[in-house]
Amino acid sequence: QVQLVESGGGLVQTGGSLRLSCAASGSISSIDAMGWFRQAPGMQRELVAQVTSRGFTRYADSVKGRFTISRDNAKTTVFLQMNSLKPEDTAVYYCNKARIDRGAYSYDNYWGQGTQVTVSS
Repeated sequence: QVQLVESGGGLVQTGGSLRLSCAASGSISSIDAMGWFRQAPGMQRELVAQVTSRGFTRYADSVKGRFTISRDNAKTTVFLQMNSLKPEDTAVYYCNKARIDRGAYSYDNYWGQGTQVTVSS
């Protein structure tokens, strides 16, 4: 079972940038998809970015054009480059892995500690 550890969060001003990293304990090359989620206080966890094993990406509308997800199979790491950050991006960010289940990407039920991102206005 591949374990995931998030890092790279912090405090940044509006308009700033952060790069999050998700380090896997093993190879992620055979994982169907990797995703970055976030959860703000009092809100449900939401998927903000996903990259499949074939390199296809998709983003939540709220982050399109600002966030970029990438994966480096050789280094067993998935990144989330976040630019033009806004206060509403403030949340705990988590990464997770998914498998294809009956035609859809099914993410694990286990969640790590995540990494806090705080954007000041």
